[in-house]
Amino acid sequence: MPAPLPIDPLRSLRGIVPSMNTPFLDDGTLDLDSVGRTVDAVIDAGVAGMLILAVAGETGSLSADEKLQLAEATLQRVAGRVPVIVGCSAPHQDARLALAAMARALGAPAMLCQAPDGLRGAALVAQMRALAAVGPPVLMVQDLEFGGPGLPLEDLLLLRAQVPAFRCLKIEVALPGPKYSAVLQATGGALHVSGGWAASQMMEALHRGVHAFIPTAMDAVYVAIHRLFVAGRHAEARALHGRLAPVLAFSNQHLDVSIRFFKHLRHREGLFTTAHCRSGVRPLDAHQMRELECALDAVQALQRALPRTG
Repeated sequence: MPAPLPIDPLRSLRGIVPSMNTPFLDDGTLDLDSVGRTVDAVIDAGVAGMLILAVAGETGSLSADEKLQLAEATLQRVAGRVPVIVGCSAPHQDARLALAAMARALGAPAMLCQAPDGLRGAALVAQMRALAAVGPPVLMVQDLEFGGPGLPLEDLLLLRAQVPAFRCLKIEVALPGPKYSAVLQATGGALHVSGGWAASQMMEALHRGVHAFIPTAMDAVYVAIHRLFVAGRHAEARALHGRLAPVLAFSNQHLDVSIRFFKHLRHREGLFTTAHCRSGVRPLDAHQMRELECALDAVQALQRALPRTG
């Protein structure tokens, strides 16, 4: 099993950190060969890290043994080249603790856990502290409430004060921009802040100083946007991001559409053997599939025409 990374994962966690889809064969079993191909391609695209066992990976459909197989295969293939964040979210605390302990045993440098619904204040601190005691050295809390404000700022500051492992926050809430700024200002930029679902607001987030972005796939395009922005070529970054707008309008209409679209993209790229999704992801009808194919064409054309950013 791989040893923990000999680097501070936060120092290198700047840029694009894709949330990885889980590849399956047509019979629904794990496709670990595709895991290896995809890991290499994603790292070659210039990502800063990767997240596994999250929503994009259909983690709710995976058994405990499948999660272990997937995490072990990913970490072994990555071999310390970039930080891997292992998702430890689950409906119950005992399952979260088991996943956190698994991630630590495999040598993962960081874990992600969604803040449990309804937990606030001392109760939230207690659960996150218990995870930190058995998990990897860095805890990324997922502040997820697509239709609402998510965790109050005072709870985030309480967590930061009482759970030293809490060093990263993934914000996925309604109107995320002001919350990015509020958290960065309140912590002096010391708390690592990333955005996930709000990839369509990437330019705004870059100007606000967000550290990392956790979209799914289109890795080379997102890396190019980020590199252009960091190089001060803001207009070019904005123009390139604007070319993603029609694709994001299709893919981000629902989580199920997003999962299916990006698995088809990985399949089209030759990384996934199939685009198979498990039964929890609703199928697309013929009209949606037509739009999906058009969006795939647009992404691949954009990837072929990427500007030089070095």
